[in-house]
Amino acid sequence: MNYIGQLGVPVHIFNYYGFYSGSYYPREANVSGELLVAQVSHYADESRRQEVAMQFVESASFNILRNLRYYRQRGKDVDAAMDEIKSLRKRILRTQDIQELMGIEGNIRKVYYRAWQVIINQEIDFEKRVKRPPDNMINTLISYVNSLLYSSCLTEIYKTQLNPAISYLHSACERRFSLCLDISEVFKPLIADRLIFSMLNKNIITEKDFEKEANFCYMKKEARQKILQVYDIRMKETVKHRDLGRNVSYRHLIRLECYKLIKHLMHDKNYEGFKIWW
Repeated sequence: MNYIGQLGVPVHIFNYYGFYSGSYYPREANVSGELLVAQVSHYADESRRQEVAMQFVESASFNILRNLRYYRQRGKDVDAAMDEIKSLRKRILRTQDIQELMGIEGNIRKVYYRAWQVIINQEIDFEKRVKRPPDNMINTLISYVNSLLYSSCLTEIYKTQLNPAISYLHSACERRFSLCLDISEVFKPLIADRLIFSMLNKNIITEKDFEKEANFCYMKKEARQKILQVYDIRMKETVKHRDLGRNVSYRHLIRLECYKLIKHLMHDKNYEGFKIWW
């Protein structure tokens, strides 16, 4: 632990059932008192916090629509879901507080999740998102893949001067790195959701990979290993960045998002959330 701490390597721990337990977060090497003050002041000022939070939801919902459009082009009947989400998106930039914004974000997700019945080729029993504990195959899969993404976001935040405990869409609470939750919202459609769709539609993961107990469902070890392997490959995939003019990995896109947020907090350039352009 001391050795990986010296190397600045965060370690993320999952329990026997594949549920996230916690992270070893090495001593921070990149610290900035000026940025910390800016982070806190933007959180404490309701209007400035709202400005950042709206960008997270606006870009996340845009990326959700891109996913739905992709499957519509492949013959899936998701028009009704797209129309409903487009209607909800019009209200995002008119919200007055975080609670109202979170309500819209939650409604967009509900509509999106209902469309999964159409997108996924397997027979699935998925009507609503259940987290603690996940009660079926899809909820378990979402929880596990999202936890991997949260861990990746924490790792990339660690490489910047941002404090991971100070967030804007989610409340800055005790015992969690809530900024990871904010940033992951933007990347869930691109990284987590597309990985889930791909693995289910290719039958890489099926109902046989899960065990159901009295009040929760968990993945078998072999399934978690398959997902980790695919996730690692996915994070190394590259795309040509429109502004940088060079190929960057999905993992590096997360760090670039952190840098964009820093520029906003330091009044260098207004933050605009990442939107899928390909």
